[in-house]
Amino acid sequence: MSTEQAPGAPATASKRPSVWKAFTQPAAWTMCVFGFSSGLPFLLVAGTLSYWLKESGVVLSEITMIASAGMSYALKFLWAPLLDHWRIPLFRKLGSRRGWLLFAQLGVAFGLVLMALLTPARLGPFIGVTLAVAVFGATQDIAIDAYRIEIAPNEAQGALVATYSLGYRIGLLVAGALALIMADHVRWSLVYLAMAGSMLVPVVMTLVAVEPLVERHRPQRWADVMRESIIDPFADFFRRYGLPLALLTLAFILLFKLPEQATIGGVMGPFYRDMQFSKTEIGAVTKIYGIWIGIVGVFIGGAMVARWGAWRSLGVMVVLCGSANLLYLLLLRHPGNLAMLTLVISGENLTLGMLGPPTVAWLSSLVNRKHTATQYALLSSLVNLPGKILGFFAGGIAMAAGYGGFFIITVLGIIPAMLLFAFIRPRFRRLEVDGADGSS
Repeated sequence: MSTEQAPGAPATASKRPSVWKAFTQPAAWTMCVFGFSSGLPFLLVAGTLSYWLKESGVVLSEITMIASAGMSYALKFLWAPLLDHWRIPLFRKLGSRRGWLLFAQLGVAFGLVLMALLTPARLGPFIGVTLAVAVFGATQDIAIDAYRIEIAPNEAQGALVATYSLGYRIGLLVAGALALIMADHVRWSLVYLAMAGSMLVPVVMTLVAVEPLVERHRPQRWADVMRESIIDPFADFFRRYGLPLALLTLAFILLFKLPEQATIGGVMGPFYRDMQFSKTEIGAVTKIYGIWIGIVGVFIGGAMVARWGAWRSLGVMVVLCGSANLLYLLLLRHPGNLAMLTLVISGENLTLGMLGPPTVAWLSSLVNRKHTATQYALLSSLVNLPGKILGFFAGGIAMAAGYGGFFIITVLGIIPAMLLFAFIRPRFRRLEVDGADGSS
């Protein structure tokens, strides 16, 4: 991580950091705009897209496969080394971080325009462009994370994460609630053109933002890049924990967020519509109200970590958040009931928000500081991958087992996850004790 200070940061490291200066530094509000840029395309290739596909007559099994283009976000570690070790020729003058960021943002905007022009009527090319938008969106996330780490010192990172999260939520509101409400009044192609136009704001911010001043070692051979960026961080994880515990930990990582991730893709849009809710009702409750309930959950989850620590908080929330998928069964009994939808979204989004801080705290505790960025990217990608794979087949499962059967299947994933949790927790506790004894 760079020790460069952001513009406006305190000149002396000895002074106690100022909360006011942390939140008013230029980098903080740059990150707010970049958060908006990250949040906007995420739903436009997943949840929001599923509504457009359903109204275009695409069958449910195909909807969930197409809307799983967002799986690119779980695989972004595969090309992350490119952003550290190669510059795009036409964007070199902007620097490594801003060059990649502008390239990705323009790719998202241009891809959304193409989606609007093609429409699902030309399904083959439309799917290809959707996948490209997802890849560009994941690429800008890589660039933004690296920019955030390098633009400011450690003591300013909390403010940058907070303002980034605010911008990200605004991006989700625009791509979710606003897009759905607009779609009740204008064609979907116009909605996507408007979303493409909103990318102009982060593009301008990228052009005026400050490039981090960081000297980077650039290996000459791609084999060296792969070894330093991927192989060494993986090998370190297995060296520190040993093969058996490392494999069991990775198995738990693959399973514990499966219920949440399985409902992020394309199955929920058709489900809400089949439950007789209008797009305006869905946007207002699930995207506007639901997002703010999720923010409340995040604060509660943070308090849990402070009070109980990461392990205990994680164990409790895996069970609560996973079981919350059963709330959707209530909508099957009460289709079109807006009060019931509000109740279900309250429980689902609150527990989902509460799961976030324990997850981040626990994954961070597994990371070696020598490989912080790469190991965290790899572990967080593994967390999301299985649920997205299940989401890919969600339409077929829902058609075969019904919506109720699908939601029950997603919840079953917490059983092996919690068995693994109960097995690995005592072993990590012993490692913590041995480490404390060794350092005393």
